[in-house]
Amino acid sequence: MTIRTARPDRVQHFRPRMHCLKKLEAMVVEMQDQKSGVKGSEQKLNVTTIPHVLTGKDIIAWIANKMKTTPEEAQTFSTMLVAYGYIYPLQNHKKLVMCNDSSLYRFQTPYFWPTQKWFAEDSDYAIYLAKRNIRKKGMLEPYEQAHYNHLHEWLNHKWDFIVMQATEQYKAGKERKKPDRVVFDCQERAYWIVNKPPRRTHSAIDCGPERLIDPNTDEKITFDQYRRQNMFYQQAIMRSKVKSSVSLGANPWQTDHDAYWTLNMRRVDLPTKMRVERWSFSLFELLSDLRGRDDFKIFLKKEFSGENLAFWEAAEELKWGTAASMTAKAETIFKTFLAPGAPRWINIDGRTMGLTVKGLDHPHRYVLEAAQTHVFLLMKKDTFFRYLKSPVYKDIQKKALNPEAHNFSPAQLEQNANSRSPGIHPIILWQQEEEEKAKAAAASAPVDVKAMMSKIDRKK
Repeated sequence: MTIRTARPDRVQHFRPRMHCLKKLEAMVVEMQDQKSGVKGSEQKLNVTTIPHVLTGKDIIAWIANKMKTTPEEAQTFSTMLVAYGYIYPLQNHKKLVMCNDSSLYRFQTPYFWPTQKWFAEDSDYAIYLAKRNIRKKGMLEPYEQAHYNHLHEWLNHKWDFIVMQATEQYKAGKERKKPDRVVFDCQERAYWIVNKPPRRTHSAIDCGPERLIDPNTDEKITFDQYRRQNMFYQQAIMRSKVKSSVSLGANPWQTDHDAYWTLNMRRVDLPTKMRVERWSFSLFELLSDLRGRDDFKIFLKKEFSGENLAFWEAAEELKWGTAASMTAKAETIFKTFLAPGAPRWINIDGRTMGLTVKGLDHPHRYVLEAAQTHVFLLMKKDTFFRYLKSPVYKDIQKKALNPEAHNFSPAQLEQNANSRSPGIHPIILWQQEEEEKAKAAAASAPVDVKAMMSKIDRKK
């Protein structure tokens, strides 16, 4: 027999807001006052007479009168009391809400109030489910059956003890009077719904009562959600996994020499051999590297098929650009790539084209995601493999640099660490590169003679 001591989420993450709960309890105590509180009475539940029963509409009316608020706000507040376990229902156990009708409720025993900090242990919950399984003859709720099977597997080393305890509690419950038996059953059931909520619901103690939903309704996944999941998994599959020994083959932190930083800048004339080989892993790796993307553009220019990559880059710019320029960028993309007779029209299927064009009426960051994924897959299936066999890629492979690896002894590594200087930060190198690109763009732009003459006149 093995006893496992480590299990994730063995108990709920109980984080009570004690100050707020104390205020709720003061209100509940005032509601139970015999003179000024909510008036309870004997009510019949099926054929059983239950004492000290309250109706939902009486509770809501009392809270609305006490707090001087609307019935809607009073109903929301009373729902919070039910969700936190201060009031429990006698009829509708599936949803911990307060109904503004003749539904029957009772006050929970203070022993089970959240401020007592009684953690709902797995063994106690297993005993409750086993007892309920005996009473219902195996007809549990779906979420209860799932919890029962899981606890049976988890607590198999003491399941005989759990069943014995459940059997004894079931026999003791049969000896009680029927009203007491019904009240105790509703009270216990409400306690476990609060502390061990059904599937797809959250404990109000931890996340708030606004998350509570009907546990028996099946979750409906729309076609759009399936489509998004499919695209996400396709993109995840295309990402390559590189061994750490490969990625750490040239570690620039072993030395003060900044040659590795210079060789691996975002755009260099001659990349390293390892960097070029990495482009062949997948199209995602090739497009993620700006130097590889530039080389891929050269190949596409020779093939007269650069519109797909241009559209992919435009979609990336729209996705990561500013919100202010989103409408203008979307309009430019439509006129350049999607409109009938566009100068760089892309060839995608009609359904994707229709959804994309319709979405551009109200553009957002991910409006081109479907078309972008379609274009990416087209390049991955055809253009990418032709690029790997092309003279362009073979030529860059021949010209690629192969820097010698540093073989430092432990003493040399320690000496390098002690005498290390700050060096040039990669961000500074990137900023210098961006400044050079801006200067080159300004130099190639047409000169405004009038503006230049006006500047000269101002200086004079």
